[in-house]
Amino acid sequence: MDKGVAMPTSRSYRDSCGIARALDVVGERWALLIVRELLLVPQRFSELRRALPHVSSNLLSDRLRELEHNGVIRRGPAPAEGPQVYELTERGRKLEPILLALGDWGIDAPQPPPPTALSATSVLIFLRRAARPDPAAPPTTCRLELDGRIWTVRLASGRVQVRPGEPATADVSLRADPKTLSALLTDPAALATACADGSVAVVGDLSAIGRLLHAVTDPWPSGDQTNPVNVQAGDRA
Repeated sequence: MDKGVAMPTSRSYRDSCGIARALDVVGERWALLIVRELLLVPQRFSELRRALPHVSSNLLSDRLRELEHNGVIRRGPAPAEGPQVYELTERGRKLEPILLALGDWGIDAPQPPPPTALSATSVLIFLRRAARPDPAAPPTTCRLELDGRIWTVRLASGRVQVRPGEPATADVSLRADPKTLSALLTDPAALATACADGSVAVVGDLSAIGRLLHAVTDPWPSGDQTNPVNVQAGDRA
């Protein structure tokens, strides 16, 4: 791949400044949101379409092709069954702190008009950033099912870990859609109502879910926020 010339897109700044050159690569609409969706786990084309419902298939294909040409993403090995996945390259991974800072900056930006989307990745990135559990509290492992994908969230020693896949063991299992989980992360008191109306399914220790939610709404005081994550959930997106 020639790193000296970016793949032509619909627009170019034709400016030699590094900022302009970076925007030639990732400044097109949807490009950075594709990178956001790949921060936590590689994804298939169909999964990206589901996470970004307002982008057309043709435009998504164009952006993926441009990002791949410019070394931001690559095609990963296909699972045992199903199509191949897209994943970030080392160069693409360097965009993470930029995206997180952009998310912080966007907190006070105007809300988009409805209907709005909210992906599971967005909510989990927010959770990973905002949650600061009590370091003296017992370790807690939660199994989350969001949009058909299983995630493991572990609170231990004042830190939060989020990874795709089944946990070896879990204190509690929660199934919800991303918008419902986002609402609970800002209002844990709504959990009982969400369970009663079926928008959330919980199996196991309810207090474990409480510890997870309150780690966001009542974070343990700390001057050093070490979790590298974005602020994008619900009204904060």
